This record gives sequence, structure tokens and C-alpha cells, in this order.
Amino acid sequence: MSGGSETSGMPAEITVGEALNLALHDALAADPNVFLLGEDIGDEQGGGILGVTRGLSTTFGKARVRATPISEQAIIGAGIGAALAGFRPVAEIMLMNFVTVAMDMLVNHAAKLRFMSGGQTGVPLVVRTMTGSGFGNGGQHSDYLEAWFAHVPGMKVVSYSNPADAYGLLLASIRDDDPTLFIENLGSYALKGPAPQRGVPTPLGKAAIVRPGDDVTIISYSTMVLRALAAADSLARQNISCEVIDLRTIAPYDLPTLVASVGRTRRAVIVHEAVRKFGVGAEIAADLAGRFHGELKAPIVRLGGNYSAVPFSKPLESAYAPGPKQIEEAVLAMIAEHSDGL
Repeated sequence: MSGGSETSGMPAEITVGEALNLALHDALAADPNVFLLGEDIGDEQGGGILGVTRGLSTTFGKARVRATPISEQAIIGAGIGAALAGFRPVAEIMLMNFVTVAMDMLVNHAAKLRFMSGGQTGVPLVVRTMTGSGFGNGGQHSDYLEAWFAHVPGMKVVSYSNPADAYGLLLASIRDDDPTLFIENLGSYALKGPAPQRGVPTPLGKAAIVRPGDDVTIISYSTMVLRALAAADSLARQNISCEVIDLRTIAPYDLPTLVASVGRTRRAVIVHEAVRKFGVGAEIAADLAGRFHGELKAPIVRLGGNYSAVPFSKPLESAYAPGPKQIEEAVLAMIAEHSDGL
């Protein structure tokens, strides 16, 4: 495999896990300054707990695919130092809750060095991390913490909902000159979809309209996009047309695409798995409300996780994050209470 643009030899569909592996392979092949570091990512350790880095240390060597001790501070500190020296490190923090251990380095150093150096020093560091509820991993392994990083100037925050975007967004993140938090969902790795075009990045900061519609705009990201699409399918059978937007980049998010869509539908529902209170949905809702004051057909609705740690108990965990049914009910309630013009 090479890092150039190609499609020959690719199956029509691949999984998210295969797409991420392919993006890392192509980035390593294309740029000798790219290297990976993280716990258990070498082939001697199994190529990562879910096999995302499998085969890469055999192909590119242990110097460029470095298995590290269990020390998040060491991983991020080494990544920042290497980025300052001209490399493009891709650091893996196995689970998103553990980024808290390295928060000072990410927030006070990686995110701020461009500002504090008068624009002379960027930190082209990608931090891959995994999270997601639904697997009984408990409250210390399942949180979506994207709002913490989206709040920090200098950080980009990225997530995907399909294999092609997983490939293209990871490639774009590695090529970006500033630090990026790349969020992977534990439940997504086996998800199949159309294969990407090799070597072609998906632009950061650009949302995708994954289902066009006229009555309601549903805004989401990561695997919650799939739940929004399922709700939109059900609502279509009830003659309600939903436009579903996948943010793809959470920070900075693509406000022009959101404004164009909500400007047509005049209704907006924002859905994420992270806790609803003080979340990304609050920022987007405030932005849209400010632009459409007095022009919307209904108040903006936000759906997110309950204000709780992610439960270990399976029944409680299943009720933690919004599903297709909750999204559908929110849209139906919005239309029932404010039906003018549908």
C-alpha cells in the first residue's frame, strides 16, 4: 500500500477499524515525520486492544510505531515535544476518560503554544482516543468529554460516523498544523460502509448533510448520527422530512451549513451522547437562536446523556443516552406543539 491517491485493490466496503488502520498506514507511508505512540500499539502487543494499529510496527518498524508504558502524561508530553521538533506524532490515549491525566499538557501547552509564540510554533499533534456507552464499561471508561476540549482555543475536536470519514478525517487531522483530539466510538469499529478514496483527506471544519429534508434539521456527530438517521427514517413514514447533519468537526463546527439548513426548516434538534447540560448542543443552540431570533417555528431542542456518570447497570446504561425513539418523540412533540407551516 502507498500513501498516494488510489482505489485499486480496495473492497467496495470496509469497516471503521480497517479505515483507521488504512489512514495511519497511508500517513506513515507518505510522511517520514509521522510516527505513532501509545500503550500496546505494536504488533508484539497485538496491535492495540482492538487491532487498529495491527501490522503497522511490522511494516514501519518500532521506531515509528512505539509501544509505550502505561503513562498518559509521558505519551502526551513526548508527543508535544516531538511536534515542537518537527514531527507529526499520533498519540493514542486508550480511553477518553484518561485524557484527564494529561489535561495540563494538552490544555496549557499543546493548545496554547501557537498563541504564546506569536504564531511561530505550532503543535501538529493528533490524540486518538476511544469512548462510548453501551458496553458496561462503567463511569470511568465511557464518557464523551468533547465539550471540555471544544472550550479550549487552539484545539480541534473531530469525530466520524462512517468508515470513509474515519479515514479522511484522521488523514486531515494528521496533516493539520495544530493539535487535534480525534474521538473514536467503541461501538463503531465493526461498522461497515463505502471505502474511502486513498490519500484524500476529508476537510476539517466542514459538516456533511447525510440526509436532506425540509421540515426539521437534526444536528449530531459520531455514532449518534446513526440514531438520528434511524429516527429520520421512521419520521419519513409519518410524512415528516428531516435533514440530518453530521458535524464531523465539533470544534470548529460548520456554522454556515447549520444556518443554511435551519434557515429553511426553521426547526432544529441537536443530539449528542455527552451529558446534555453545558454540552456542545448548548453552544450550537445559542448560536442558532441568536441568528434566528423570532424566526423559528419552535424552540430549539437539545438531546444528550442524562446528568450522571455513565451507569454500569445495563438497564440504566441503556436509558442513559438518547436513542432513535427519543429523537423521534422529540421531533413529534416539537411539531405537535408548534405545527404552523408543516
